[in-house]
Formats: sequence, C-alpha cells, structure tokens
Amino acid sequence: MDGKRLNKIGRLIQKELSDIFLLQTKAMPGVLVSVSVVRISPDLGIAKAYLSIFPSSRAAELLTAIKANTKDIRFDLGKRVGQQLRIIPNLSFYVDDSLDYLENIDNLLKK
Repeated sequence: MDGKRLNKIGRLIQKELSDIFLLQTKAMPGVLVSVSVVRISPDLGIAKAYLSIFPSSRAAELLTAIKANTKDIRFDLGKRVGQQLRIIPNLSFYVDDSLDYLENIDNLLKK
C-alpha cells in the first residue's frame, strides 16, 4: 500500500487515540498519556501505538490497564473513524521511553 496513505491513516488514528486518552485521564489528576506515534501494518490490520506516560513511574501500571481495556478503546476508535476507514485495526500499545532515554543522556553529558 502507498506510504502516504499509511502515514495519513496513522496520523488519524494517533489524533483520535490522543483524544480518547485525554478524556479517560481527566478523572486521574497528575497523569498524562499522549500518543507519540502510530505505525500501521500494510494490510491495515494492526496498529502499534507508542504511548508517552507521565509520570513514568506509573507507566507499567497504566499500560497494563490500557491493554486490559483494548477492546473498549478499539470500539471508541471505531465510532470516531468508522466513516473514514473500512477496517478498524487491532490495537497494540507500547511504552515510548525515548524521552526518558534523552533525559538520561542529557544527565550523563552534564556530569
């Protein structure tokens, strides 16, 4: 499939997932979940979403909760993009720890 189309679908899913997580985390003060990137398989069957979770100390706990609610998140995503996509991809979530990595490198360089 065309790379431009995959990128466009990835950005659409990223935006909608960000909105879904924003609504879900409003009830939890001090927690921020953002979707840093979404990678789509060429057959549009699988979407890998990389999440930045703040505070990073609760990342494992929140990722477990998100993975447990994947079906509900996919349903909400389907309601939002059902008119634009024929197939709603299966979602898999991963922690994007690139910010922690950059912070660690920055701290090492300051020493």
